[in-house]
Amino acid sequence: MSKIVFVGAGAMAEAIINGLTKEEKVSPAHIHVMNKSDVEQLEHLQISYNVQIVCAERKALMEADIVVLAMKPKDAIDAFGEIASYLNGDTTIISVIAGVSIQTIATHLGSRPIARVMPNTSAAVGLSASAVCWNELVSERSKLEIIHILEAIGSVKVVDEEDLHVVTALAGSGPAYLYYFAEQFEAAAARHGLSLGDARQLFIQTMEGAAQMLKKGDVEPSELRRKVTSPGGTTEAGVEQLVQHKVNEAIFACIDAAQSKSRVLGKQYE
Repeated sequence: MSKIVFVGAGAMAEAIINGLTKEEKVSPAHIHVMNKSDVEQLEHLQISYNVQIVCAERKALMEADIVVLAMKPKDAIDAFGEIASYLNGDTTIISVIAGVSIQTIATHLGSRPIARVMPNTSAAVGLSASAVCWNELVSERSKLEIIHILEAIGSVKVVDEEDLHVVTALAGSGPAYLYYFAEQFEAAAARHGLSLGDARQLFIQTMEGAAQMLKKGDVEPSELRRKVTSPGGTTEAGVEQLVQHKVNEAIFACIDAAQSKSRVLGKQYE
């Protein structure tokens, strides 16, 4: 069984660890975690998931089959410097750092198998929409292992590295957009006298139902919308307001801004 070391112990690292241990895809004895300074978080992960903390001599890094880079982008270069000398030549790198390219990682950690992954925070409940790409040094066997790891936290799509920018904007940041929509849905409902609790449950069920309808894949979103929108009815009145307020333009601007920021972050570390 592969030995995995997480460099970075934040929310995404915990979500992946939770998925791996819950699905019993990797034994906690083979999962090691390290981070820059948050001892309390390391202890939390050790107590919650029975994983191992990387000790000062970094022996776990030397023996790692896979190293998962899960630090914040601003901490990446410093972290690379801290771990580079400990990695063996066969270690595969999996990076969940937004914006930092495979080439940049290779520049700091050497020529080796490297995969980049863009998951989202729904990994915490096993429902991440993850995208992955890799360099030519990742073997077919390793590709299957990486996908196997990612399936512990949700669905996986293999994409070209260039596409990760828009994937970051769409799926990586997507939960935040939906949470924002939920906030406004609840606030609007409260304005008309509905309790926040009732509004939230209605929103959740409505989104789950709509997601399942989309997941069937046999009807386009535009057609599903038309089926709900009766001429002269309440839905039509609501959709007309979305059109008048140019919500479509706001969505385009949202995705454009997020993917542009991903590119800026990437160039920052080249």
